[in-house]
Amino acid sequence: MLDRFGAHDATDLAALVAQAKVSPTELLDAALAASAEINPQVNAVVLTQEDVARHAIAKGLPRGPFSGIPFLLKDLGAEAVDFPSHNGSRLLANTRYDRDSAIYDRIRATGVVTWGRTTSPEGGVGAATESAVYGGPTRNPWNLDHTPGGSSGGAGAAVAAGIVPFAHGSDGGGSVRIPASCCGLFGFKPTRARLPDGPYAGEGWAGMAIDGFLTHSVRDTAIMLDACAGPDLGAPYVAPPLQRSHADAISRPPRRLRVMMVETTFTGTAIHPEVRSAVLNAARLLESLGHIVTPGLPRADIGGMMRAWTDIVAVGSALGIRKALRGRPLTPDLVEGVGRGALAHAERLHPTRYLEAVGEIHAFGRQMAAVFDDCDVILSATLAEPPARVGRFAHTTEDYVAYRTGPEGIFAYSPFCAVFNASGQPAASVPMGMSASGLPIGIHLAAPYGADEELIALCAEVEKTGAWVREKPPLRAK
Repeated sequence: MLDRFGAHDATDLAALVAQAKVSPTELLDAALAASAEINPQVNAVVLTQEDVARHAIAKGLPRGPFSGIPFLLKDLGAEAVDFPSHNGSRLLANTRYDRDSAIYDRIRATGVVTWGRTTSPEGGVGAATESAVYGGPTRNPWNLDHTPGGSSGGAGAAVAAGIVPFAHGSDGGGSVRIPASCCGLFGFKPTRARLPDGPYAGEGWAGMAIDGFLTHSVRDTAIMLDACAGPDLGAPYVAPPLQRSHADAISRPPRRLRVMMVETTFTGTAIHPEVRSAVLNAARLLESLGHIVTPGLPRADIGGMMRAWTDIVAVGSALGIRKALRGRPLTPDLVEGVGRGALAHAERLHPTRYLEAVGEIHAFGRQMAAVFDDCDVILSATLAEPPARVGRFAHTTEDYVAYRTGPEGIFAYSPFCAVFNASGQPAASVPMGMSASGLPIGIHLAAPYGADEELIALCAEVEKTGAWVREKPPLRAK
């Protein structure tokens, strides 16, 4: 879509709409045609609501920063009356909502033309998107044998393949940043409570989950964050106020920053050599910009955090499954293996364990806050290796704990992202590397709690150097 209309990103497209050089209907037609061409191969777009989108255009779109731009919601959260959801699960297939979520209200006010949803793994648990409810795995347009990541994998695949210029996602353990890394996109996780959760949830996964976006540019993300930021009515927590807008923050470079460069995992384990090379290249780039880069490791209980995260998410999964079952038996045709395993694990926990785990997460957040006494930014890889092959993280196993924390589990593959969901600190994946086999490699940047503006300004500074991946995936809408 961007190539067809000579645009760099959604902001460019919106300018063309504002100048009447292209109409919202033309853009919607292009998005639908791109989906028809590409989606049978990537399996990223579901629950298409073309009539809703055309009615919205006919009625008159809000005069927002992205008026007329085609858009997709993740098929998990972002509850909307006009957009039923499977939530990645056969148990919750065709769920309808009686009111719109606060995040969808704010997204709609930007003027986007929402016309469907994108695939997600069951329960949003996992670094791949292969839910049975969609009839097959979602695939990476860079290489169909590999995953686009998870849990916002459908969003990543749809944007990378050119079906839409940007899309909604959410991130409870890296679920925006992992697809960004796998698909060569930008993904930003804001500070905890920066975006609204209500009214369907008080907080996601004890405050570890938050909405976000998959984009081609920092400015698209910055503008969407500005449009959506702020608590909804009755929010239990409020993020520290911004000193200026995200869009204003990216208009000039940040101050020169002290950067902790981590070329291993946060516990010192070696990562894939091609990924390590990308981290070292990013460190040299930041040094060339005048930032002070020093090797290091964050001093925090990473293992304890991962165990607490695993228990909290198991309890959250169990709650959702039991509620949706409504007394029916738990059977494989309704819930996949990982979901059944999560429920079983949750029900084996002591009744006090949930609050104990939340307390451990909060203690971990204090440890991570102290790490930033000695640095302003932590630089690492987003994933410990290039994008995994399809099937590696399928939800067939019932060993939920091993799936998450085992030697071949999610945390071994993605040891960086969940750290900042637990701490609540802002973090981003920027597309700054490619593997020898032609798969994107993301670089991860994280900042202190509340320092969203400085972090996104750094991302914009890096983007302007031209160091981002500029190649296009082989599978891209014509």
